[in-house]
Amino acid sequence: MTELEKALETLKNYIAEISRAAGFSEEYGEALWSRIEKSNGVLRELAYFHDYNNFLGEYRVAGFTLMDIVVWQVDHFKAYMDRDEMNRYHRERLLLESLDTMLKMEEDPEPYIKKMKSESGNETRTINE
Repeated sequence: MTELEKALETLKNYIAEISRAAGFSEEYGEALWSRIEKSNGVLRELAYFHDYNNFLGEYRVAGFTLMDIVVWQVDHFKAYMDRDEMNRYHRERLLLESLDTMLKMEEDPEPYIKKMKSESGNETRTINE
């Protein structure tokens, strides 16, 4: 097995692990991984996060980084997170949903740009301006 294959296997296992920790099914983790491995930008961001537990922040879709998406996710879902069943901070779920959103933005960014601008108080500018 090459070093690249080992690295990809490590990341695949990482997605499976955090999917379980977030309460998602094994199928969810596998489906997300199959999309991640096709995106060089998202794959690189995930690898950096895995290694350093922080965001690289280099890859952008329509001007938005993964961190911008995380900020929007927190803002967008904060009402749900305050509920009794959601009052714990779900770091794994937030990361997975942000990766998923970035992958969806690669295909069609416009709906997400509109949501992020209108739902986060950024109606006239992008989050990263």
